[in-house]
Amino acid sequence: MADYYAAETGTANLTTDQVAFEKLAYFALRPEMYYDQFADVQATNATNPGASIKFTVFADLAAATTELGEAEDVTPVAMSDSQVTVTLREYGNATVTTAKLRASSFIPVDPVAAQAVGYNAGLSIDTICRSVVQAGDNVIYATGGATDPSSRTTINTDDVLHINDVRKVVAQLRKANVPTIGGSYVGFIHPDVSYDFRSNVDAGGWRDSYKYTQPAGLYNGEIGMIDNVRFIESSRAPLFENASDNSGSAGNIDVYGTLVMGRQALAKGVSLGGEYGAQPTIVYGTVTDILKRFRPVGWKHFVGYSVFRQEALRRIESASSLGANAS
Repeated sequence: MADYYAAETGTANLTTDQVAFEKLAYFALRPEMYYDQFADVQATNATNPGASIKFTVFADLAAATTELGEAEDVTPVAMSDSQVTVTLREYGNATVTTAKLRASSFIPVDPVAAQAVGYNAGLSIDTICRSVVQAGDNVIYATGGATDPSSRTTINTDDVLHINDVRKVVAQLRKANVPTIGGSYVGFIHPDVSYDFRSNVDAGGWRDSYKYTQPAGLYNGEIGMIDNVRFIESSRAPLFENASDNSGSAGNIDVYGTLVMGRQALAKGVSLGGEYGAQPTIVYGTVTDILKRFRPVGWKHFVGYSVFRQEALRRIESASSLGANAS
């Protein structure tokens, strides 16, 4: 019986073109990872496998302000901790190019498929990550309008983001002793909210990213900073469509979530055993059809996310002048 199933393809036996496509796919992946870049990461491995990972947080010891007695030993105090469990899950997607398409297309199909797969991997994993961080417990509501909202469903069209809202959550982070990320906190802002916010900030308060760091030092998506918060602009920032009617119910006002976080806001678990790694794996599937016309390419990942420390994550909910704000 003929063997219609080729051996699984690895880097060592790929053609030159296939290796080039794989590099292109990974290149397409990197710019799309906005939230993931700030995660605290732990991994399983071949010697310690598993489908979940426990992150442990130790509580600070109380300040020792009592003078020690010259002839007395210190009394030890117990340390306390809490744990966050991150469950790993499999994700993936794939596409297939056909011999007819490759023969008849005016453009090279395989590089396009590789780009599409890489972009899809980044988009998918970062969207999963966003869904975790946007569900944090700590939320305030923008106070730009005439009446301060008390919930998502009481936000009005004029409740756009202002600098005092950002300063309020920064004060909350500092009060909770949340450490910064490289000396600053990090914010995620939707382009619609960014438009209003930067139109309203104090003159000279906003600094575009090129004014304080070199390109190599920029985070993915970083546009600028104010009040020691470096902002990442992304269309994947939280958006709750038609979430408010300004009177306590869902309506036709879009509500946006601007996230501000410090270190240890997000936990990420990955598997380094078997066929998985710290980032999504690009896979050139085995060609299994008899005439070898179908060429699959896809990605897979075994990963999990969870809020690490709730006090390190804050959300400001607001409207935007560019949103769906019919009233």
